[in-house]
Amino acid sequence: MTIATIETEQLTTVEAFKDLGAGTDAFERYPNPHAKRIAAIADQIAKSFQLGARDRFSLRIAALAHDLGEVVMDRDYIRRAGTLGEDERIDLTRHPLLGEREAARAGADRGAQLLVRWHHEWWNGNGYPDGLRFEQIPLGARILRVADTYASLTDARPFRKAYTERQAREHLLEWTGLEFDPRVVRALLSLEPFKELKGYGREEEVVVEVAPDLGAIADELMVRVQRLSEIAN
Repeated sequence: MTIATIETEQLTTVEAFKDLGAGTDAFERYPNPHAKRIAAIADQIAKSFQLGARDRFSLRIAALAHDLGEVVMDRDYIRRAGTLGEDERIDLTRHPLLGEREAARAGADRGAQLLVRWHHEWWNGNGYPDGLRFEQIPLGARILRVADTYASLTDARPFRKAYTERQAREHLLEWTGLEFDPRVVRALLSLEPFKELKGYGREEEVVVEVAPDLGAIADELMVRVQRLSEIAN
């Protein structure tokens, strides 16, 4: 198979999954494109880690397909305003497994399928469905976790208004070393501005944002990584 043929097949696959992602966005009632936005943010982070073209392709497909399981479940609580009950939270943890299956049915490669399965795993092991932690979680899944969270926070949902970019960054930093891989958070914070990184939240009053001290943040994140490594050992 020639490189041109491979590229053509990949483009066809991407377009098909863009349509699936758009359908998922509509189901979840995102007012703005969500899956495509995650794919763009995740790809920029992946570039900073120098991931190869094949891994970046799988990550892009996984980003577009990550919540297919929610569509299959078709639960009203996913789209309604208000917090979830305990039974609903437990039920929702099934969606990455169903998403893995649906991604396979739609033609995603095995790498993308597994990223869909593991996009809710937490750095400290408290995620689902498999309770993976640290480097047990593939880098692509860790990237997808951060990109998904940032994109979700900075867009409106039925149960809350959109966070500002500053609030979303603060959330990522607060949960770094717990939910998020510190290196991936550092990579997102280091990205140069681009369209999909721009959030939809608006400050209620004029706030002069100070650019984060990335050096200081990076030092703190690495300290957290070291502490966690010592605990693990």
